Amino acid sequence: MKKILTRREKEVFDLLVSNYDTKEISEKLNISEKTVRNHISNVILKLAVKGRAQAVVELIRCREIEI
Repeated sequence: MKKILTRREKEVFDLLVSNYDTKEISEKLNISEKTVRNHISNVILKLAVKGRAQAVVELIRCREIEI
């Protein structure tokens, strides 16, 4: 099965579901907050969903991430 997420997108969403906010994710991964938001936006577009929460639900359903 082909993976949906890039390595970095997976890192971002793993932290997102672990309750980190954008600023904390940017600090932890040593990237800008804008880059974090870009990764999240790219995933939302790939999945054709309306927001972060729907993206998380879809990624769990597709077994891309776990809670």
